[in-house]
Amino acid sequence: MIQTLINAWKVPELRKKILYTALILFIFRLGANLPVPFLDIGEAGIIGAEETNTFMSYLTMMTGEAFNYGTLFAMSITPYINSSIIIQLLTVAIPALERLSKEGEEGRKKITAITRYVAIALALVQSTAYFLYIRSGGFLEKAVDGTDYTGFWAVFQALIVIFTLTGGCALIMWLGESINRNGIGNGISMILFAGIISRIPVTATVMFQHFQQRGANLVVMPLAAITMLLMIAYIVWMDNAEQRIPVQYAKRVVGRKMYGGQNSYIPIKVNMSGVLPVIFASSILSIPPTINMFVQADEKSNLYKWLFAPFEQDHWFYAIIYFILIIFFAYFYSAIQYNPVEMANNLRKNGGTVPFVRPGKPTSDYIQKVLSKIVLLGALLLSVVALFPILFSQFADLVGADATGLALGGTSIIILVGVALETVRQLESQMMMRHYKGFLD
Repeated sequence: MIQTLINAWKVPELRKKILYTALILFIFRLGANLPVPFLDIGEAGIIGAEETNTFMSYLTMMTGEAFNYGTLFAMSITPYINSSIIIQLLTVAIPALERLSKEGEEGRKKITAITRYVAIALALVQSTAYFLYIRSGGFLEKAVDGTDYTGFWAVFQALIVIFTLTGGCALIMWLGESINRNGIGNGISMILFAGIISRIPVTATVMFQHFQQRGANLVVMPLAAITMLLMIAYIVWMDNAEQRIPVQYAKRVVGRKMYGGQNSYIPIKVNMSGVLPVIFASSILSIPPTINMFVQADEKSNLYKWLFAPFEQDHWFYAIIYFILIIFFAYFYSAIQYNPVEMANNLRKNGGTVPFVRPGKPTSDYIQKVLSKIVLLGALLLSVVALFPILFSQFADLVGADATGLALGGTSIIILVGVALETVRQLESQMMMRHYKGFLD
C-alpha cells in the first residue's frame, strides 16, 4: 500500500489529485472543528462517558467528534447515505425512477439530483432533532441576564442552528463530489474515512488510561488491541476472497483463423457489497433514536422501554435486527448489481458456457444459486465484524473490565480498511493506464 502511494506520487497528474484530495479532507476536518453559533458546549461534549455503545456515540465516531461538540459538520454525511438508501429502494418500487436508472448518464444525473434534494430534506429533519436534543441538555447560549432566549430571539436562535447544520451537510456533499471529480475518487467514503481515522488517537489514549487502572483491564485492553489487528487482517482476507465460476468458450473459425477455445472464469467477490450493508443497516437503526430526540421519552416510561430502549447499541434486540438487516441489504445490493439472466445471455452471445450446465435459463439459475450462497457467506462474515463491539462490551462487563468511553467500532474498521484497499486499487488502475508499455518495450 505504501509503495503504491510512493509510485503514485511520482506521477504528476496523480500527485495533483492526491494533493487536491488532501486539501478537501483538510477543509472537512477544519469544518468539523468550527463551532455553530448559539451553542455553548464545553470540552466534555454533549455525550457522557457512560454512553459508550449508544447511537450518540456511534454518530460521534462517524463524524470525528463533530456531533459531540456541535460543530459545522455535526450531521456529517449520514443524511446523504440515508437518502441514497431511500432512492435505491424507491427505484425498485416506482416505475418512473426505474426508467430513469436505465436511461444512461442523463438518467443517473437526474437520480443524483433527486438524491441530493432528499438528503437536504433529511438533513433539515435531523438538524431539527439535534437542536431539540441539545436544547433539552442545556447546551444553548443564554441571554445577557442568564435566562433562555424567548419570543423572536428563541426562533432566530433555532433557525440559525438548524440551517447552519443543514448547510454543513450540503457542503459535505459538495466536498465528496469534488473528490470524485478532481481527486482520486471515492469522495463520500473518503469523508467517512477522514472522520473515523481522527478518532484513533482518542481511542488509543482511552485504552492506555484503562490499562493503567490494572485489574481486569490488564488483560482486556491488550486483548482488544490484538483483536483489532486481527480484525484488520480478517477484513483484508475477506475483501480479497472470491468465488470463480468456470467458463469455456467454443472454438470459432473466422476466415483462416481459429478463435476461442480457451478456459476462463467469472470472478464473484465474497464480500461483493463491501461495507454498504453495514452502513445501510446502521442508518435504518438510527431512525428510532432520531425520533427519540424529538419525543424525549422518559427512560422509566413504557414508551421508552418498548420503542426506544431496544434500539440502543448494547441491547440484544439491536444485535438481532442489525444482523438481519445486514443480510437483507447484502442480498438487496447483489440483486441490483448482478443480473443472472443478463450474465447468462452475454455468455451465450460470446460462445461461452459453464461446464456441465446448459446455456440459457439453466445457466442463469446456476449463477443465481452461486450468487445466493456467496452473498449469504459474505453477509455472515461481515456480521462477525459488525457485531464485535456489542460482544466486546458484554464480555468487558462480564469480567468486570472498564470499557467506558472505548468505542471499538466494527463498522469503523470495515470502512477504514475497505476505503484504504479501494483507494489503492484506484491508484493502481490509474497508474496502469499511464504506464502502459507496448510490445516494442
